[in-house]
Amino acid sequence: MLEREIDVTTADGRMPVFITAPEHDPPHATVIVYMDGPGIREELRDMARRIGTVGYYVMLPNLFYRDGGPSFDPALLATRGPDPEMDRLNRALSHSMVLSDTRVLMDYAAADPAAREPIGTIGYCMGGRHAYAAAGTFPTRIGAMASLHAGFQVTAAADSAHLLTRHIEASCYFGFADGDPLTPPEHQHAIDDACRRHGVDAVLETFPGTEHGFTFPTRFCYDKPSAERVWERVFALFGKRLR
Repeated sequence: MLEREIDVTTADGRMPVFITAPEHDPPHATVIVYMDGPGIREELRDMARRIGTVGYYVMLPNLFYRDGGPSFDPALLATRGPDPEMDRLNRALSHSMVLSDTRVLMDYAAADPAAREPIGTIGYCMGGRHAYAAAGTFPTRIGAMASLHAGFQVTAAADSAHLLTRHIEASCYFGFADGDPLTPPEHQHAIDDACRRHGVDAVLETFPGTEHGFTFPTRFCYDKPSAERVWERVFALFGKRLR
């Protein structure tokens, strides 16, 4: 595997991006990983590496770069509870910001001989709604989307991610935590209804007994059997649409 840390220029500054890809037989389909609220850390880099090792050019951007790129220790969050600053950054990061960043990432990859399209997007927690919105904003470039225990995918705002479902051409996978307050059953039903009405190829799956964040190996709520099933689903999805 080859990996590097770069900065890409966006409309709002310099965004750090971790890139990992197989050394041999390029080009590889591009996958953009949208981080969760705690921000960039080795746990996320390892998850990006796992995607890369099966044959993808993976980009993991630090979406908090506008505020200096902070990160928050998940272990401390588990003992002390939510961090007000992390919550503020999460809510302040709008779809318009992330979609602007996404366009820059896609164009960077398009200029790299090691990468190719179609593109896959995958997001965790906060990142799930951005991966979803990206699929609805760049339908001709994004072929696969995975949203995992995401929050605020369905809101009353005009830019709610689920309102973009009508534009999606990608195959989609939504993995929900059981009883997740950030994606209650009524939100899941709204997403399912939108996918059905607009003919989107989508699989929605709820994992019994899991909590928000269950796919992260270092979290108190990690559920290995469910997390491994998610990896199986994601790799099947990417293999179907990105190979």
